[in-house]
Amino acid sequence: MMGKIVKSLCFLVFLGVLVEGLNIWPMPNSVSHGHQIMYLSTNFVLKTDGSKYNDASGILKDAFSRLLDVIEVDHVIDSNFSHFDPLSILHGINVIVWSQNDELQYGVDESYKLSIPSHGTQVYAHIEVSVSPVNLSHNPGSQGSRAQTVYGVLHGLQTFSQLCHFNFTNKGIEVPQVPWHINDQPRFFYRGLLIDTARHYLPLPIIKSVIDSMTYAKLNVLHWHIVDTESFPLEIPSFPKLWNGAFSISERYTMADAAEIVSYAQRRGISVLAEVDVPGHALSWGKGYPSLWPSKDCQQPLDVSKEFTFKVIDGILSDFSKTFKYRFVHLGGDEVNTSCWTETPHIRRWLKQHGLNESGAYQYFVLRAQKIALSHGYEIINWEETFNDFGSKLSRKTVVHNWLGSGVAEKVVASGLRCIVSNQDKWYLDHLDAPWEGFYMNEPLTNITNHQQQKLVLGGEVCMWGEHIDASDIEQTIWPRAAAAAERLWTAYDDLAKDPSHVFERLAHFRCLLNRRGVAAAPLFGPGRVAPYEPGSCSKQ
Repeated sequence: MMGKIVKSLCFLVFLGVLVEGLNIWPMPNSVSHGHQIMYLSTNFVLKTDGSKYNDASGILKDAFSRLLDVIEVDHVIDSNFSHFDPLSILHGINVIVWSQNDELQYGVDESYKLSIPSHGTQVYAHIEVSVSPVNLSHNPGSQGSRAQTVYGVLHGLQTFSQLCHFNFTNKGIEVPQVPWHINDQPRFFYRGLLIDTARHYLPLPIIKSVIDSMTYAKLNVLHWHIVDTESFPLEIPSFPKLWNGAFSISERYTMADAAEIVSYAQRRGISVLAEVDVPGHALSWGKGYPSLWPSKDCQQPLDVSKEFTFKVIDGILSDFSKTFKYRFVHLGGDEVNTSCWTETPHIRRWLKQHGLNESGAYQYFVLRAQKIALSHGYEIINWEETFNDFGSKLSRKTVVHNWLGSGVAEKVVASGLRCIVSNQDKWYLDHLDAPWEGFYMNEPLTNITNHQQQKLVLGGEVCMWGEHIDASDIEQTIWPRAAAAAERLWTAYDDLAKDPSHVFERLAHFRCLLNRRGVAAAPLFGPGRVAPYEPGSCSKQ
């Protein structure tokens, strides 16, 4: 792969990333470029000549419209093309998609090839995702974009958008350093961001804005931690009193709202992973159904002794299965303090009847919830405490979500289970003392050298827990630190910087790009969510 890159570019692209205009984030697998300039036509169009994808859903058409929006958002385009060399005009993008299927699911092909020629008549850029490369040298003026799936094209469009710049002299959009040839694909299939709507309600426009910003960094899973101790904001048709646990009547999501979030994300290449955390973190459930509490004075974890508890979980997951179509559902399972079970007389009797102690009851609850999820067609994700306590008993369809610290992932994959990495010392965004450098250097495959075990690490996730986050500060807490992790999860390991200082200028450029696109990304200097230190250029903060 690396052999295809012009040898003299290798150091500049992958270590310093200081070449003028080569500010792509995350860094693609393979990049080469020239030294000429093309200008976008004022009638820049999308073509699909040779594509098998009919775009009946409009995913590609909408993505192209968003592309034009982000590359034109900075300034008013006011070019007089009568003064331009006709051979320097880029007329549009030709996209070729080989798959007619636009179902978004874990493991979908997200690869693409992007080519922008430097000469020819009626020149078009080329964004392509293809397993079998096709020789297009016979017609250098009609480059296009070819992809296995439309979701690879979406990433290609994002990369193309980062190559476009406003020219302050001629008031048009230019693409410098053509010709470009980029081959790209993600390192991991799971590149996630967690949002928490239980600690603070996040309005739909805020969630959509977060989804939009994820696409710029090629993150592809929105982990929606919907409910927790503090509130239950989501409508559950099977048990309509559950959202009595919302903070207020206006701080709720209907199931139609949830479907809108799923659809909005899917059309941008992002899957939504729904989480219902059991048996702990569930006090809010009892606001509508008090019998779910062990007692009125001891209100969580959920009552393990009652069939009604599992009937409610079954109803929730049944309703989920109609809206949340991702392969996985997250069942939580973390931080379970079981003392209420032994302090409540009727549960204590139930434990004795079933020959269970507290830890045995915890295992019983988690495994029963897993069976319910499996019955609805889901594979399961659980926080790591379930593995630490009874890993050998977990369903083999379990993905263990590491969060407590390092060293867990290697144990999980050694046992044959799959893993997602989110160790809190590096990838928790609510830890404002965690700098971007740590986000960049956190390696999901640390100490995992066996190739087959490496395949069991699905990827990683940065977590935006909501105790001190709401609509007013979520963006600047997420960005730009989440972008540092995004490159770790996208870019091939050998192409990652071994010293984060080598990517500072490129990440600073991306942070400024986010600002120009309306994303309130904070400065890089200092801890998370820091304010600018002093007056100066965006790129120097």
